[in-house]
Amino acid sequence: MQKTEQWGIFELSLKGKEEGNPFVDVHLGAQFQFQNRKVKVEGFYDGDGIFRLRFMPDRVGVWSYTSQSNRKELDGVTGQFECVPATEGNHGPVHVKDRLHFTYEDGTPFVPFGTTCYAWTHQEKELEEQTLQTLAHSPFNKLRMCVFPKHYAYNQNEPLYNPFEGSLEEGWDFSRFQPKFFRHLEERIIDLMKLGIEADLILFHPYDRWGYSSMGKEANQRYLRYIVSRLASFRNVWWSFANEYDLMKQFPMSDWDDYFRLVQEKDPFQHLRSIHNCRLFYDYGKPWVTHCSIQSSDLTKVNEWLETYQKPVIVDECRYEGNISRYWGNIAACEMVYRIWEGTVRGGYVGHGETFVDPKDILWWAKGGTLHGQSPERISFLRGIMEEAPRDLEPVWIGKDTRAAIGKENRYFLAYYGISQSVYKDLCLPEGRKYKMDVIDTWDMTISPALGIFEGNCRVPLPGKQYIALRIREV
Repeated sequence: MQKTEQWGIFELSLKGKEEGNPFVDVHLGAQFQFQNRKVKVEGFYDGDGIFRLRFMPDRVGVWSYTSQSNRKELDGVTGQFECVPATEGNHGPVHVKDRLHFTYEDGTPFVPFGTTCYAWTHQEKELEEQTLQTLAHSPFNKLRMCVFPKHYAYNQNEPLYNPFEGSLEEGWDFSRFQPKFFRHLEERIIDLMKLGIEADLILFHPYDRWGYSSMGKEANQRYLRYIVSRLASFRNVWWSFANEYDLMKQFPMSDWDDYFRLVQEKDPFQHLRSIHNCRLFYDYGKPWVTHCSIQSSDLTKVNEWLETYQKPVIVDECRYEGNISRYWGNIAACEMVYRIWEGTVRGGYVGHGETFVDPKDILWWAKGGTLHGQSPERISFLRGIMEEAPRDLEPVWIGKDTRAAIGKENRYFLAYYGISQSVYKDLCLPEGRKYKMDVIDTWDMTISPALGIFEGNCRVPLPGKQYIALRIREV
């Protein structure tokens, strides 16, 4: 009996007829069952007469399946496979936990530390491999990336593969997919999975010269059904419906709602779903949105967004460390690190990006390659602090001089003072408890214990420099 690990991918390949348009004319699905648990999935055509069904088992034991199709040769196929325990490093898909946080399905906490490489899978193989090597030695566990190729400054090359049959010159047939395009995407998602990185897949974007942003609603829905049927069984996939959706004026707001609902209906594993803005926020309070994906330079609003939407807040774009001429791509490393700390210690999560001028136009934010900035090692330092902290920290008040602080059950606090150069801070800690403190220099990446034990209303000495944080732990 075939064995598949928990949250792995079981795949059933079936030989069918290629007559007509198999992407449109053939309907294929299956019901998978374990004891009284039943899950329905949709299949897809993968070219060369091969139809596939994929399934991500979430229970250990023997599963059975039965296919359903409007084609006789694909209908009523039955079988079994055994789901065995997950191997080391496989924690399952990420879901929202307790309103404002994330967790892997096995209960392991997930704290997003993301970066952006929009078009990295549309480059030459050597550059893609270099990107993976860089990610393997980086602090990042989430990667924002486009499904479709992107046309924009510093990113104007032709992709290696196209998602549809046809050509730019003669036009595309949006009813016929190019399986090799999606196979390549799948290979790279698996590469990320092996590195423990979530693939935050951007399904649509406005930076287009191929016509993929103006296919029309019917073609958009067909594409969404196809990509969900291919990729929903990958445990590290997130659905990001658009990058800067509000720049896509050809999409009415009602269409975005429909696309969310379609994916929510078709995805049997309910991967995370969000959408990214330029200027106008989508209503993240809608029930099909799992978390906020925000572009903003004002990280002080994280508390407001948490209160408004009652969902996890990821500021996926807060501008980029770099030196290009565009205003959004030339902040200093200290500013990037400041923003990431500011948003984190207000209860959110903040993404990284990098845009340094390169003679070959290989900018990390667009094509990947290598990292050149000073922020990643400091993001790694923060990630270490967050992973050592109690899980599920939430915004707290520990005095009027401390505007950014998170804590847990009055036994742990993490405060950040950003550009303040204070030589002391007055805190209001819970009465009847005693605390020790660490002074954290978030730029120099040092942790120094503050002398003494602190309780109640107390004054804490600080070094009088910027980018200082305090870690407060109950004795």
